[in-house]
Amino acid sequence: MPPTAALLQSVETSVTDAVAAEARRGLTSAPKSLAPWLFYDEAGSRLFEQITTLPEYYLTRAERDIFTTHAADIFTTLETDNVSETAEGTGARYSKAKDLRLSLAPQPSPSLTIVELGAGTASKTGVLLRALARRQSSVLYQPIDISPTALDEAHIKLEAAIPGVTIRPQVANYVTGSVHIERGPHTRVLALYIGSSIGNFSPAEARAILNRLRAQLQTGDALLLGTDLAPCPPEVNVPAKSPSILLAAYNDKQGVTAAFNRNILTRLNRDLGADFRPDQFDHRALWNHSRSRIEMHLKSLTPQRVTIPANSAGGRLSLYFGEGETIHTENSYKFTPASISELLTDSSFVPTRTFTDPRSLFAVTLATAI
Repeated sequence: MPPTAALLQSVETSVTDAVAAEARRGLTSAPKSLAPWLFYDEAGSRLFEQITTLPEYYLTRAERDIFTTHAADIFTTLETDNVSETAEGTGARYSKAKDLRLSLAPQPSPSLTIVELGAGTASKTGVLLRALARRQSSVLYQPIDISPTALDEAHIKLEAAIPGVTIRPQVANYVTGSVHIERGPHTRVLALYIGSSIGNFSPAEARAILNRLRAQLQTGDALLLGTDLAPCPPEVNVPAKSPSILLAAYNDKQGVTAAFNRNILTRLNRDLGADFRPDQFDHRALWNHSRSRIEMHLKSLTPQRVTIPANSAGGRLSLYFGEGETIHTENSYKFTPASISELLTDSSFVPTRTFTDPRSLFAVTLATAI
């Protein structure tokens, strides 16, 4: 067997084991739940790409607009931060100099390598890569995702479209496992966690993910974090964002989000040999104001029993669903400026600058690892 095939088989085996463990954990809990990373098999990744083009799903457009408008500002801010850090570090050694910035020779800026968690097909990331390729002669981009198909598409598309960009994809579940970050000499890492992916996790889980990422970075590296903003209270003088805008984004008229939600059951049938009937589950999306999150559920339309054969996680499971009983499949937390700052600070990052779209629907925050 060729080494690449053996590696792919190893990855697929590892992913299937993780699917089995998550299905057993979530479907034997009360209430029943499944982790949202299970959405992103090949079919789920394609459905999500369709979701991002829907008129109701503003998140992708708002974030792409931020990148298009502010990509140069993002990299200029990073370069400015590096100059300040270099001067401060050198100033500790030359504290008697009256004017440090004038007395020291200019220091070369380190090149940036970009690492992206949950990259998918990297449809928005190309905007940033093009902007960076205009500033340095070569760019190393390291996308990380659990979907080999999505990474293959990103690899082919971006390397062909952007001269000077080298793609080194990594198939890994960054939520439950470790990742490898390649770093050359005199290189600074910019980690991307965009698309509001951080919102799929509870506050404690989100901190754990960012702390795990921070442990793999060096002081002075940076993070670009994309977050969907919570509906604004009336006293805030910005364009109104109402819960109805949020609900429409997760319950589109075309039914693509419903198909995306049900596909998680199709995946369990395929990967684990389960006998779910996805058409017997209804897609539900609701706004939980007290927890500042959209919740997605699959509601059983009838009393039914589902079987999952014995697998690496344990013996045969026989699951009963009452009529109206739900599987909680996803949370999408929405953030305020204060909660973004608190999350980053708790994870050993210092927020540097935040960019928003004109309607204040979405935020992208640049932060420095300390």
